Amino acid sequence: MKPARRPSNPLFSSGPCAKRPGWSLDALDGALLGRSHRSKPGKAKLKEVIDLTRAVLAIPGDYRIGIVPASDTGAVEMALWNLLGPRGVDMMAWESFGKEWVTDVTKQLRLSDVRTIQAPYGALPDLSQADFSRDVVFTWNGTTSGVRVPNGEWIPSDREGLSICDATSAAFAMDIPWSKIDVATWSWQKVLGGEGAHGMLVLSPRAVARLESFQPDRPLPKIFRLTSGGKLIEGIFVGDTINTPSMLCVEDAIDGLRWSLSVGGLTQLIRRSEQNLRIVSEWAAASTWAGFLADDPATRSCTSICLRFTDPEVTALTPEAQADFAKKLAALLEKEEAAFDAGSYRDAPPGLRLWGGATVENEDMEAVLPWLDWAFATVKAEAFGR
Repeated sequence: MKPARRPSNPLFSSGPCAKRPGWSLDALDGALLGRSHRSKPGKAKLKEVIDLTRAVLAIPGDYRIGIVPASDTGAVEMALWNLLGPRGVDMMAWESFGKEWVTDVTKQLRLSDVRTIQAPYGALPDLSQADFSRDVVFTWNGTTSGVRVPNGEWIPSDREGLSICDATSAAFAMDIPWSKIDVATWSWQKVLGGEGAHGMLVLSPRAVARLESFQPDRPLPKIFRLTSGGKLIEGIFVGDTINTPSMLCVEDAIDGLRWSLSVGGLTQLIRRSEQNLRIVSEWAAASTWAGFLADDPATRSCTSICLRFTDPEVTALTPEAQADFAKKLAALLEKEEAAFDAGSYRDAPPGLRLWGGATVENEDMEAVLPWLDWAFATVKAEAFGR
């Protein structure tokens, strides 16, 4: 039977993600509109984002935090273009965005000493293969595969190279040990449900030392430049952004960060997200048609929760037919206003993907699961003429 109760908020997109509970346009009333971002009040707003970020994530005081252009993609590529070259590079990839960074390093930067360590969707590569006498680039959480690293124990404290981490769907929902990270990046539109086009870049003292001692032999566009005259451009890390940010988006970021502190900070953000994963895990354990794309429970993401088909009749379909089945399933959930944007990523195996970050209420995650069962049964009956 069709479920009687819909989620109060059916927004399960993996980016842009749901706004924080209770959000309305009134949250943006304090936005510094019509003023320069380089004015004293403008810089103060940008500095507030940086300071609140440090407070919520407990980022060490000697790490730099900057607001940079072009979302997480811009932040990652800024790091790759500025930092890579003095050492060999190990690229760890187990989903589409990690593979994009491999393409950047091998085909765009064309570095000569690159090792690619990959795993298929649903699995992690052997993390012990990473050689930290080299630079190592990896995603903390695979947004399109629902696979995360279980912890930072595989990263040595006495590493010689840099650890460069794309943390866009992990920051604010997973415990990132900053002592193991030299570079981290994310975007506002993920775990805190902010608006797009802005990225965050965190640099350890070791990363800063690399920037100030290494001069890349490649041209760097203005929006990528982190140094001038061999020294770090410190202004970037106190609110003097490289290009013009949206002050409306800045206000929204401040709102999300203040909300984070109001609910108990990082500990509670992680708890809310992990509870969403537990809710889906209990449902999946009893499901006759769905399971996690991530095989190992220790690597299952609590933000981008990716599901695959396990029903024998559906898995017997061709890959094209399975993809069509998944699209119809996601379309029916949207039509019923039970779950928007719940389809798997276009390059991932056919299935569903539910965002379980901290802005998604646990009650809404509980409410959507009976709709998944109903929608699957409905689409299957139509597909097989029953």
